[in-house]
Amino acid sequence: MASGVNELLDMLFDMIEEAKNVPLSGDRCMVERSEALDLIDEIRNAFPMELAEARKIISARNDYLASAKREGDLIIQQAKEKAEQLVAEDQLLAAAKRESEEMRRAAEAKARELRLAANRYCDDALRRTEEAVAEAYDEIKKSRTRFRAAAAGMDPPQSSAQSRIYDAEADED
Repeated sequence: MASGVNELLDMLFDMIEEAKNVPLSGDRCMVERSEALDLIDEIRNAFPMELAEARKIISARNDYLASAKREGDLIIQQAKEKAEQLVAEDQLLAAAKRESEEMRRAAEAKARELRLAANRYCDDALRRTEEAVAEAYDEIKKSRTRFRAAAAGMDPPQSSAQSRIYDAEADED
């Protein structure tokens, strides 16, 4: 059927707009309840997909951090092993310790850098997801208000003193 929340909302709007008028009731109409409820359920089900995407991003971030830690631990372990090989001579031992410490610092710096990059990426992705969900939620609230107004036989609330005729094309923008 429809894939996006906006398409589902458009279908619900069309269903209400094309509904037959109730005899002798003015602006009231009859909508097949099961179809309207099915569309509302589909809209509700579309939101978890957006939330699942956010969870995937967080999971990817955690995998990325775990990989960076494993890489850092491996580098530290390799540095330790190399240092143990150089224990035979004092001069070589001192050089090995310096090199091991440099590698450890470099690994820690790399891990910090990777962690910061992953956090920035996840924060940005979650922000974009939050904005998309907020926009969809606002659209649902507007559609619900229009639906209630149409169902109650009232004009939808106006943002200005002038009455407007609903324009579906303008609403898609």
